[in-house]
Amino acid sequence: MAVEGRDSLLGVHPMIAPSILSADFARLAEEAAAVATPGEGTGGYPGADWLHVDVMDAHFVPNLTLGLPVVQSLRAATDIPLDCHLMIEDPDRWAPGYAEAGAKNVTVHVEAAHDPVMLARDLRAAGALAGLSIKPNTPLDPYVEVLKHYDTLLVMSVEPGFGGQSFMPEVLDKVRTARRLVDTGHLKLIVEIDGGINADTIEEAAEAGVDCFVAGSAVYGADDPARAVAALRESVRRSAPHRWAD
Repeated sequence: MAVEGRDSLLGVHPMIAPSILSADFARLAEEAAAVATPGEGTGGYPGADWLHVDVMDAHFVPNLTLGLPVVQSLRAATDIPLDCHLMIEDPDRWAPGYAEAGAKNVTVHVEAAHDPVMLARDLRAAGALAGLSIKPNTPLDPYVEVLKHYDTLLVMSVEPGFGGQSFMPEVLDKVRTARRLVDTGHLKLIVEIDGGINADTIEEAAEAGVDCFVAGSAVYGADDPARAVAALRESVRRSAPHRWAD
């Protein structure tokens, strides 16, 4: 089921995943509705593909955000698929719970996982897509074979832990490598990027081969978040028209 879900997304259109790390935590249900699909109060603009949820434990990263109870409540409050990015220690133990809670995609850090291949199997068995994330200074090459077991690759374009950081363009070499591996059939996954994505950086990321773009303040700092989502998606289409069907 999880692999079919991934296949249905590949090559359809640029995916935008607003990050609720930049939203008002006291109004999460309303903030989710603000980026929802047409017909749910967005003013007719195409809505978010995924809602990105940053889970931080103050151990793997220095910050502390939210955890499984909030994800469970958010899942009940929105129909937007949840994209849970777990910046936590011992994801082998904790990550399957997020899949069981109904997250569409659960991403763990390769730097924290003890057995990433088994963890991918556990996430898929629990009904989610399995995602693997790498920090800016973590090389991609040692994990190419591991990525054969995953549905998404999340390339961090800032150091994980805090929102509002500046985009690190040097990570795009890893995106280009992943794009080549996907295009040649060596890997079959969604290439995602997270960190500093906005109107000024999204085109460069799109040209490098990203499929899914996590954007925080660029969406939730806008007067009309749904319109901001649509504008980011259109920027991607303009930057890489050869990759996206009308």
